Amino acid sequence: MLMKNSVADQKGRLKSILGGSAGNMVEWYDWYVYSAFTLYFAPVFFPKGDQTAQLLNAAAVFAVGFLMRPIGAWIMGIYADRRGRKAGLTLSVTLMCTGSLMIAVTPGYDSIGVFAPIVLVLARLLQGISVGGEYGASATYLSEMAGKSRRGFFSSFQYVTLISGQLLALAVLLILQQVMSEQSLEAWGWRIPFAIGGVLAVIVFYLRRGLAETESYKNAQGAQGKDAKAPRSSGLALFTKYPREAFTVIALTAGGTLAFYAYTTYLQKFLVNTSGFSREAASQITAAALFVFMVIQPAAGALSDRIGRKPLMVGFGVLGVLFTYLIFSTLAGTKDPYTAFALCLAALVIVTGYTSINAVVKAEMFPAHIRALGVALPYAIANTVFGGTAEYVALWFKQAGIEYGFFWYVTVMVGLSLIVYLRMKDTRQHSLIHED
Repeated sequence: MLMKNSVADQKGRLKSILGGSAGNMVEWYDWYVYSAFTLYFAPVFFPKGDQTAQLLNAAAVFAVGFLMRPIGAWIMGIYADRRGRKAGLTLSVTLMCTGSLMIAVTPGYDSIGVFAPIVLVLARLLQGISVGGEYGASATYLSEMAGKSRRGFFSSFQYVTLISGQLLALAVLLILQQVMSEQSLEAWGWRIPFAIGGVLAVIVFYLRRGLAETESYKNAQGAQGKDAKAPRSSGLALFTKYPREAFTVIALTAGGTLAFYAYTTYLQKFLVNTSGFSREAASQITAAALFVFMVIQPAAGALSDRIGRKPLMVGFGVLGVLFTYLIFSTLAGTKDPYTAFALCLAALVIVTGYTSINAVVKAEMFPAHIRALGVALPYAIANTVFGGTAEYVALWFKQAGIEYGFFWYVTVMVGLSLIVYLRMKDTRQHSLIHED
């Protein structure tokens, strides 16, 4: 009977992890489809000008979406700590759905003038709130649902689904590029992926309503029910009672998130705007590299279950400092798609030391009653300052004629995070997730 219960428990746990991961994929598809189709819709929402100027405007809106992520992380992190991880996940996908549908139906600048970019900004603000809460809730949910011995492996699916959402956005782009003319894509075809995202988000809403709640949350709620003075999640409590942990999350995220966005969302534009590849070739190169990147996440997560989290993060830091400038500068001059693919993949393999385990590292640093907020808010702050501005900073350097400055900027930030990785404890041995 005990064996049957154990098997049933493992099946239920796996079902919850897969369910949470599927929802996370759709959330990130909706977020990344903006970046994947920027080259097509930027001329629709902004006044006519040169390509770099339009991309700068679109990148600025992308960054504005990130400004709401700390607010979303704060509000929805507390919500997920007090009302449950499942409730937080359900609310986040509702907001994402709304933002995607707004972008899908908004007329262009030629039709409604300045209201077009205003609506675009409002939609990205909603999506920013959604993603701000999504990261903390999903990272916490997957980390708490995974068993102690396989926590690194299962929590790595947070980035597997994040990347698969980005790949899905690129796949839709590649398909539309094949079946539609360039003129049709620029005129109205770019609206299709946003409409798809809205519909998928509705499906995920119902999927997430059926997820099981985690034992960590139940135990924390039980303790609060027995003791009226038990600690509760709040922004003040996070930075007054857990300041070291909160600022450690900010510091360890800074270099990792900047490198991730530099190697993923910006790289597609870099291949077109700097290397000189066509938009179709850039999409294919990026998609192929991202697919391999996605596949190796669980392997790296499983490795962290054996050797610890710290060696992987240190490896990312060291390799990032040594090779970021070389990869970008070489990629800028290459015209061969296979060489470009190899360089893109090399960059992504390096950043895997961060992406595969950053979710579980953050979750293991906080007690259950404030875990979702502790994971979400410090991460969102660093993500806004460094990840959300990556494209804008890169394009600013390019427009100023000193594009290499961006390569050094990424290198320095990875180096600063490396100092944190070297000084912090390995969370696998010092985890505050006590449930098996």
